[in-house]
Amino acid sequence: KNYFFSMFPIVTWIHRYNFQWLVRDLIAGATVGVVIVPQSMGYAKLAMLSPQYGLYTAFVGLCVYCLFATSKDISIGPTAVMSLLVGQTVTRVTTEYPSITGPQVAVVLSLMTGIIAMFIGLVRLGILVDFIPAPAIAGFMTGSAITITIGQCPKLFGIKGINTQDSAYLIFGNFFKNLPNTQVDVAFGLTGLLWLYGIRFACQKLTTRYPKYEKHLFYFSIMRNGILVIFGTLIAFLINIGKTTSPISILKTVPAGFQAMHVPVLTTELISAIASSLPSAVIILILEHVAIAKSFGRINDYQINPDQEIIAIGFTNIWAAFFGAYPSTGSFSRTAIKARSGVKTPIAGIFSALVVLLALYALTPAFYFIPDATLSAVVIHAVADLVSGPAYIKRLAKVSLWELFVFVAAVLITFFTSVEYGIYVSLGLSIVILLFRIARPRFWGLGRVPLSTSTGSNTSQKVQESEEIQKYLYVPTNHPSLGPLVEDLPAGILMCRIEESVTYPNSSFISDKIITYAKQNTRRHGAVISKGDRAWNDDADPVKEAARSQLPILHALIIDFSSVNRLDSSGLQSIADAKNTLNRYSGHDVEFHFTNLVQPSIRRSLIVAGFG
Repeated sequence: KNYFFSMFPIVTWIHRYNFQWLVRDLIAGATVGVVIVPQSMGYAKLAMLSPQYGLYTAFVGLCVYCLFATSKDISIGPTAVMSLLVGQTVTRVTTEYPSITGPQVAVVLSLMTGIIAMFIGLVRLGILVDFIPAPAIAGFMTGSAITITIGQCPKLFGIKGINTQDSAYLIFGNFFKNLPNTQVDVAFGLTGLLWLYGIRFACQKLTTRYPKYEKHLFYFSIMRNGILVIFGTLIAFLINIGKTTSPISILKTVPAGFQAMHVPVLTTELISAIASSLPSAVIILILEHVAIAKSFGRINDYQINPDQEIIAIGFTNIWAAFFGAYPSTGSFSRTAIKARSGVKTPIAGIFSALVVLLALYALTPAFYFIPDATLSAVVIHAVADLVSGPAYIKRLAKVSLWELFVFVAAVLITFFTSVEYGIYVSLGLSIVILLFRIARPRFWGLGRVPLSTSTGSNTSQKVQESEEIQKYLYVPTNHPSLGPLVEDLPAGILMCRIEESVTYPNSSFISDKIITYAKQNTRRHGAVISKGDRAWNDDADPVKEAARSQLPILHALIIDFSSVNRLDSSGLQSIADAKNTLNRYSGHDVEFHFTNLVQPSIRRSLIVAGFG
């Protein structure tokens, strides 16, 4: 019963719904609706589909999500990265299989990604999202945004004959090659970009200067997309009066209503054709949505349920397939607008859906004269926020060069190939780096730094004697700041620290490190062995061994387990093997001491292995 009701979070809050919430949801929903209508048509063109398919996708995503939502802010619908992937898939499949149409590919892709996401959510496998690091996400998002921007440039300039589904570097080269063929569309495109960015920055400056008008400036800034499309369409209509052929590229006929509603047709040929794109589509679907939902949950002080969100996005895409829509997920830009508009509940999505519905049934005749260059300007302006700026890259460089490498690799692979390969490469590199860090943990030999002495008391035979207690700080011998102050431990005693759980991927490495560290700092027992008496696998140099005769014999090894949270059977055996090797090397039983044991289970395992 609890599991069933957990899938419909709306039942936990709908009874508290009130008029004040309704007003705020209505304002936020209408605001997002004004933004999503032009964006969805632009994204549909990016997905190599007719504009109405973007409106279908927007309507279903906005309408259905509120039933399953655990986030009040997120706005579901067509997004730039998913549209790019759908467009690349449509181009590939329709080229290989001429009998398959673009809408068929989009519908089946929506259905299959929805089913897979729904399964992942129902069996509570949302934890898999945590294995994908932020630099990998930022990398293919940035690469996709750059690819989309370059892909929209030919339409922005009215240049025809360029395949905008090629790799970004090819589009970039062909764009400059065909730049002399620029048409009058460029006036609409560049003017549109200038308007969008000009209003945005002007509103930001004015908000800083006149804080009391913040709300008014915010809503005016949000309206900039709609105002651009309205005026662009009006001018396009005026210049087409009396002409049989339009001097600019325009949207043309957009069918009213839901013309593509049907039960999805599944064939083995169609499923096999899109199969290679399914993994990347599911990754984008889940990653974009969960990452945005978590981000705005932290900003607005509430928690989301990742598994429930995956169920929501899965069901939304299954349902969308029956409306002729293509895969949809959470949009960062529209979610930010929705949050700033003062949304109170997920029901705001229904009001956004009503705006889309109004556009589908009442405004489609007006869409005929929308310039393609204007829609390209809207798309470019929308995806610019997906690019990670210099500040993020500098922070990555300071924190981890490996993560910077993952980020750069994702951007370059996406730029030179496709968004699919960008996703696979970034995830593959992230997993390899994670496994390498587990398999090759840091190992430190420790020394001690004497601290100030303190006076203690010792009771012996009822006589108190004052004595000085020397305390020490134990740090790596090559510590960057305390290194010169580090002293050796008493002769025959060594101390080391392992900075990772000791498990089967790193057990052999840690065992070798312990043995090597002990042999470097102590000598073997007995006299130096002659060449004739040495074992075949003993690679010790007798001359060097003689020079090491001043080193002490190992008596005790202290291992700091403060960073060890798990010790499995392979790790336990590797430590036992290291002890046996050092016993033979030292000629007697070497005491192994373990300090800072953080888990009782580790203590029990060590006792079982005979270390107690």
